[in-house]
Amino acid sequence: MVEFLGQYNIITVGIIGSILAGVATGIGALPIFFTRKVPDVILDGLLGFAAGVMLAATAFSLIIPAIEYGGGGVQGAVITSIGIFIGAVFLDLIDKFSPHMHRVLGEEGGKTTLNKIWLFIIAITIHNFPEGLAVGVGFGSGNIASGMSLAIGIGLQNIPEGLAVALALLRENYSRTKVFFIALATGLVEPIGGLLGISIIQVAKPILPIGLAFAAGAMLFVISDEIIPETHTRGYQRIATYGVIIGFIIMMIMDTTLG
Repeated sequence: MVEFLGQYNIITVGIIGSILAGVATGIGALPIFFTRKVPDVILDGLLGFAAGVMLAATAFSLIIPAIEYGGGGVQGAVITSIGIFIGAVFLDLIDKFSPHMHRVLGEEGGKTTLNKIWLFIIAITIHNFPEGLAVGVGFGSGNIASGMSLAIGIGLQNIPEGLAVALALLRENYSRTKVFFIALATGLVEPIGGLLGISIIQVAKPILPIGLAFAAGAMLFVISDEIIPETHTRGYQRIATYGVIIGFIIMMIMDTTLG
């Protein structure tokens, strides 16, 4: 597969990879056509799995390569640390000043006159942009195997996220068809992040370590600030924790195998 994709333009491959990862959000919403409710214990386990996948992808596909591209040793660790911190602060500021709605935690980002459907869309967009950026930066490094691993991993974790947002919107009495297309559309912000990430890295290769670390910091912020806390509010935190572990293991195996 890597050899096959290697014959194509890396930017094209990266954009396609980020599109497929984003479409997974719509795939995750498909169960709403058969049921209006999924037990919280299952949903929390799936979201924990998503967090584990993201965590492993961040560690093995972003942070470790960032240290290596940054020169290794102390130098690589310092450059990577700076990038992670900047990425986390960037997401923190967006999260703080962009009005949005979480499935469990409610409204954040200040007062607004926007209705709930737009607040949900903004929340998922905040989640998905750094994920698309990570896929783009991964492909931008020129390592197709790393980019593929990130795209597959992000796609896997987008499935339970798509289901979660779809179920939340159903509770607001929107039609199943409308909810499905909203979930699908929110995933399509990822190609935008992917195009931005791969383009910046292709134009300015020297910033690759910072770019990888920046994407890692943004994803770590999402994992710790939003996904994991939302799985610990209904009494199924133990199931969610095992979901994190299983997701981490699966992504670790996939990442090392593809890489």
